[in-house]
Amino acid sequence: MWAGGGREPPGSGTPQPHERIAWGTVSSPAEPVSARPADGGAPSAVPSRVEPGLDPAWIAETVARALDEDLGPVPGRDVTTQATVPPSATGTAHLVARADGVVAGLVVVEEVTRQVAERFGLPPVEVTFVASDGEAVGRGRVLAALTGPVQVLLTAERTLLNLASRASGVATATRAWARELAGTGAQVLDTRKTTPGLRALEKYAVRAGGGTNKRMGLYDVAMVKDNHVVAAGSVSAAIEAIRRTFPDVLVQVEADTTAQALEALSAGADFLLLDNMPTPILADTVAAVRAREGRDGVPAKVELEATGNLTLDRAREVAGTGVDYLSVGALTHSAPILDLALDLLPTLQPR
Repeated sequence: MWAGGGREPPGSGTPQPHERIAWGTVSSPAEPVSARPADGGAPSAVPSRVEPGLDPAWIAETVARALDEDLGPVPGRDVTTQATVPPSATGTAHLVARADGVVAGLVVVEEVTRQVAERFGLPPVEVTFVASDGEAVGRGRVLAALTGPVQVLLTAERTLLNLASRASGVATATRAWARELAGTGAQVLDTRKTTPGLRALEKYAVRAGGGTNKRMGLYDVAMVKDNHVVAAGSVSAAIEAIRRTFPDVLVQVEADTTAQALEALSAGADFLLLDNMPTPILADTVAAVRAREGRDGVPAKVELEATGNLTLDRAREVAGTGVDYLSVGALTHSAPILDLALDLLPTLQPR
């Protein structure tokens, strides 16, 4: 579940307060997304099966900033393409996966081409998707066909690839963790270690890959760390101050030892982040917390999150301690891109 508070995370849909967004929200259609309907028509044009999706206003704003970087101030220019390709030339390009992986970020493709066409005063590009965000694809798979002015296709190429490749890389890395944890009862979480300006996209990509979103920022969930304890004077004082100032948010407390975890529990923490604990100590801490559940004011179920020095080869071992979540910053701060390409087909048509 998503550890959100009462505020809606920017760039996303509207999850319920205090509900993490889990793998179950990535739908599994009965037929492949690329399958053509029985009447032989085109594949579905819906590029995402991830909920909640990205806010269209966020997509538009993010794409506009990215295009400003690439083209300069509106309307901008592509000095190579506009010099070598007449505005009347039309063609088709295929968006292609050059490596196996999980696709995410296709939801931005149409907005990139739309904005480029608008800047240049050219007709829009028609985009036909044959894959969906959240779908595993193989090397060489065509993900979408884009037909329209070649100036628009070539100018939009790098921006749409940057965004989709980045998101697909995060989704691919996340899927590896989700598969490793399958059947354990634990889920993989992301963190705030995201690319500035792209948090909504990268957390969307985590959902596409089968992971779960943690807090979206500093505004929706309180996390008491060692420096907060020092500043407030104690764990109890920190939690009391948060409850008094922001009564609508959940409070998570970071603990490095079993004693710290139990102290935080007694102080009223809603859930615990168990940081850098060796597996035996982690298992003992989980057992100690579970023994306190439903007693002396402790909730009947306390959510427990393991973090720190987590690697894929340890995932099942850590999950076996009984934690609910494994938070992995590497999902967003270290995932390599998934190599995607936009290949222009050789036949061009004058308009």
